[in-house]
Amino acid sequence: MYSRTASCLQISRTATSLGARLSKTGLFASSLNTRAFSTGLCTRAVYPLSRNDLLRRSDQKIPEMHTIRTFHSSFTSQIIKPFLLADIGEGITECEVIQWFVEPGSKVEEFDKICEVQSDKASVEITSRFSGKIVKLHYQLNDIAKVGQPLVDIDTAGQDSSPEAEREVLDAPTSAPPAPKNEVNKKIAQTQPKSKRTGPKLATPAVRRIAKENGINLEAVNGSGDNGRILEKDVLSFIAGSQDPSPQTTPVSFIPAPVTLGERTEALSAIQKAMFKAMTRSLSIPQLGYKDDIELNATTEYRTALNKHISSNPSQYPFAKMTYLPIFIKCLSIALAEFPIMNASLTGDQNDVNSVRIVLRPSHNIGVAMDTPQGLVVPNIKDVQSKTIFDIAAEVHRLTELGKKNALSLNDLKGGTITLSNIGALGGTYANPVVVSSELAIVALGRTQTLPRFDRDGNVVAKQILPVSWSADHRLIDGATIARFGNKWKSLIENPALLASELR
Repeated sequence: MYSRTASCLQISRTATSLGARLSKTGLFASSLNTRAFSTGLCTRAVYPLSRNDLLRRSDQKIPEMHTIRTFHSSFTSQIIKPFLLADIGEGITECEVIQWFVEPGSKVEEFDKICEVQSDKASVEITSRFSGKIVKLHYQLNDIAKVGQPLVDIDTAGQDSSPEAEREVLDAPTSAPPAPKNEVNKKIAQTQPKSKRTGPKLATPAVRRIAKENGINLEAVNGSGDNGRILEKDVLSFIAGSQDPSPQTTPVSFIPAPVTLGERTEALSAIQKAMFKAMTRSLSIPQLGYKDDIELNATTEYRTALNKHISSNPSQYPFAKMTYLPIFIKCLSIALAEFPIMNASLTGDQNDVNSVRIVLRPSHNIGVAMDTPQGLVVPNIKDVQSKTIFDIAAEVHRLTELGKKNALSLNDLKGGTITLSNIGALGGTYANPVVVSSELAIVALGRTQTLPRFDRDGNVVAKQILPVSWSADHRLIDGATIARFGNKWKSLIENPALLASELR
């Protein structure tokens, strides 16, 4: 047994010394470190040698063996990595794939865009964490992708820039067989000028649904939105025949679907799914309602003075005029400082009252419900307590513009602590807003009207009246608390001088 082991050791060391000496002579460029030749005597023994061992044995006579023409200890292996859809927060478990930026065979670098997905809250562009070649797309357009599951497979092989890899390229034959026809076409396409945008055209799920129902290929429709985004009006114009086919694509024959008066079934859009889930959770919350009227005459004068300042300094602000909304939001934040319970949330198992806890949140992240082309969204303005009215107005302007483009980020949509809905911009007076499970209160603003009121002397005067409607989580907020809180907010709005005294 001892002699057999010694033979294995001698064979391993001889092979290692052979590799080291041949490397010095330039016969092959490879690192033969711990691998031994397989023989009948030893097929598994591998003994690493130090650099000193190699130098001591470099003068050994090379045993006669088969003629060695080349030797390479490394080999190229295909490394395919699945790219998973990461958790994007807010408890989101699935997203709709609304656009691919790549296709099988496409080469991507780290941080290149892979696809765009529409979650319950917003659309998000997913970027690559690897460099390589796309091997497989796991979803088609409009498929629902699951968080934690693969989006694409990426072949990350071929990134080796070692000397061995370079030498293999240099030693390659000078003449190669002709490339297949499709490879030639690819090279020709790569040498042609690229258009400003490649890949599928941008369109929201609602627009894609309209196109699909009417048998329209969106590649044939000219988009009038930002970055060529196809809007609903573009599809309707195409259906009506008032839009020429896109010059970048081959026109497709189109036969309008026959108009029927029967029922049809539609899938919920991403935003409708979010609203469905949120309102279903809200069914477990007992809603406490409270309604009031606020006089805006003094607030109107205050707003007029602010707009006069803005018009005198137009370059200082991204908006052209001040609306009532930033004033209402700042007053709400000041009232929250006095009634922190209205900015709180509940945590724990709500089926076990002993585990329920109140989370008092220091940041006043006030949500503003917005009606966008994609539906109802509620972005929030972060840390209102530390912002001026002008800062708040700039944030409202930014969020409104992003909402119009369906470009609100997840950060804009998450973390709200209380919500304000300006339903009066569309009409109506009083409403019954619904509290969401992550907050304790919501207020809806009705349409401002000029109505007759009595002054202190009993005379009838015209007053600008804003109807407001509160809803609160009655499990924690009682009627007296919501009334006192509402009165504090109302007094700040009706008395701008009092508002100024509360500013810090």
